[in-house]
Amino acid sequence: MNFDRNTIIGFVAMMVLLFGYIFFTQKQQAALELEKKHVADSIAKVEAKQKKTIDTVAAKQDSERRDSAINAKAAGVFPQPANTVEQITVVENDVMKVSFTNKGGYPKSVELKNYKRFDGKPVVLGGDGNQFVYTINTGNNQSALTSQLNFTAGQVEKTADGQTIKFSLADSSGQSVEHIFSIKNNDYLINWAIDLAGADKLLTQGILNINWDITVHQQEKDLKYEKGQSNIGYFEDGSYDFKASGNGDTRKFGDKTKWLGMKQQFFNTTVISANSFSYAESNWTVPSKEQDSLQKVMDVKNVLRFSVAGASKATIPLQLYFGPNDFHILKAYNNKLESHVQLGYGIFAFVKYINRFAVMPVFDFLRSHIGSIGFVILLLTLVIRLIISPLTYSSYLSGAKMKVLRPEIEELKKKHGGDQQAMSMEQMKLFKQAGVNPLGGCIPAVLQIPIFFALYSFFNSNIALRGESFLWAKDLSSYDSILHLPSYIPLLNGHLSLFTITATVTSFLISAYNMQMTPQDNPVMKYMIYFFPVMMLFFFNSLPSALTWYYTVSNIVTLILQLVIQKVIIDETKLHAQMQENKKKPVTKSKWQERLEQVQQSNQKLQDMQKKGQPKK
Repeated sequence: MNFDRNTIIGFVAMMVLLFGYIFFTQKQQAALELEKKHVADSIAKVEAKQKKTIDTVAAKQDSERRDSAINAKAAGVFPQPANTVEQITVVENDVMKVSFTNKGGYPKSVELKNYKRFDGKPVVLGGDGNQFVYTINTGNNQSALTSQLNFTAGQVEKTADGQTIKFSLADSSGQSVEHIFSIKNNDYLINWAIDLAGADKLLTQGILNINWDITVHQQEKDLKYEKGQSNIGYFEDGSYDFKASGNGDTRKFGDKTKWLGMKQQFFNTTVISANSFSYAESNWTVPSKEQDSLQKVMDVKNVLRFSVAGASKATIPLQLYFGPNDFHILKAYNNKLESHVQLGYGIFAFVKYINRFAVMPVFDFLRSHIGSIGFVILLLTLVIRLIISPLTYSSYLSGAKMKVLRPEIEELKKKHGGDQQAMSMEQMKLFKQAGVNPLGGCIPAVLQIPIFFALYSFFNSNIALRGESFLWAKDLSSYDSILHLPSYIPLLNGHLSLFTITATVTSFLISAYNMQMTPQDNPVMKYMIYFFPVMMLFFFNSLPSALTWYYTVSNIVTLILQLVIQKVIIDETKLHAQMQENKKKPVTKSKWQERLEQVQQSNQKLQDMQKKGQPKK
């Protein structure tokens, strides 16, 4: 078949149009199918959401009906209202807002008005997971938890110094349970009286076990650090102690326990018994790092037992504290609750007295006159350095004396070679003649160690630092992060603190200066003096910026004092002349020194005999 040119052109044009039509049609069809699918998916989502809402509402209603039926049956002789919906009654004073529930008649949560969380929300203690419940007999072979029963909430009544609210439960035979709560003005303490009429029937064997469950929620920026600062505190047998939160544990308490509290870094929730618990037990778990999104410090289940055996009427007086770990506020209650503010514990428990009677009064005085907490810390540092200045001077003077004697010590080393025993004896003799105490530089440093641990505890527990800003630090009670780091860098915890850097750098300068003033022959010691500044960067990086700011100021003062004392006050030429004069004076020895010399002489004689007894080569 022969095709002319026009035929071929027409055929090609027709094919192009055909393929173009097919392509366009398929594209339109695909778009139409996609649109249909999108509409169908949207309709399905709406229907599913509606169905889920309907199902959720229905399920909730069914659950409430089942719970109401169970609770109504469990209530036994105690009549229950038709409306079983939980009712919340709020009682406020100047510092807190307490939300009471009628289901069990207890404070469900407490909002602290003067404090904010790390995210700016109000600090709430308790809340979801918080309850105070116990079991009562509601009929023959029948019992119920108080949380299953709807208490009747009375009106909030004003008193001369606060407010009172009563929750009651009663049957027709005269049995009753009353929870009476009293809250004073401008106070964090809630007085709670449990009044039982017919206690011998309401309680089995006269035992009342309050199950106190509480979820301790995160309040501070650094959850890991807050967990480390949280514990179970208690006052038992006349003294305070605590159990670190750790990974969780169980602790049982005897019948001399006055109070038990869940202590966080800056807040605590504590139950105080007027007559001590007859028994108590605490069981707590700490969420893992993978559960940090839950913002929980720990979950705690406590049992507080009281015995009212044989009593027809009984009153159990309790106090509930929901508030800050403020030393002055807690101390005013006169029940050792201020022990929650851990100003010193463990082997350094004695430093709490340094904090209570020295550091804290000075800090409070400066704070009452100066608005900036950062400047208060600066002045506190200067006061502390002024107090310990005699120790500082003694340490530097001892170092200067050792430096002056260094040439003579070198001569002794050359003279005795490897004979360490003879070298030691001659060196001790030289020190004694020159009037030098070889431990003169160590003793002042050792005496300053309690001050170091006192301030470490003070800055970790002082709620006055919380939320206070200074320079670049937004909160002096937490680290001052200036750079976020990858989480895989060990020990730095994903950030870098600028005050930690300044403290590290100034510590390094002190070490370098000391190395220059007193060179070390031992190659290990040459580098060991730089070890602490480097480790400080890692171990101090997550500490409160108030503490690292204090160390920065203290290190700067140390550098200045070293320069002034060693370059201006101490004249090494005069010191050397004085030490030479001391050599001419008769040396009086203490009994300890005489015994030490006798031991050294005996060792020397033994070495000489051993050398004489060796065969000649």
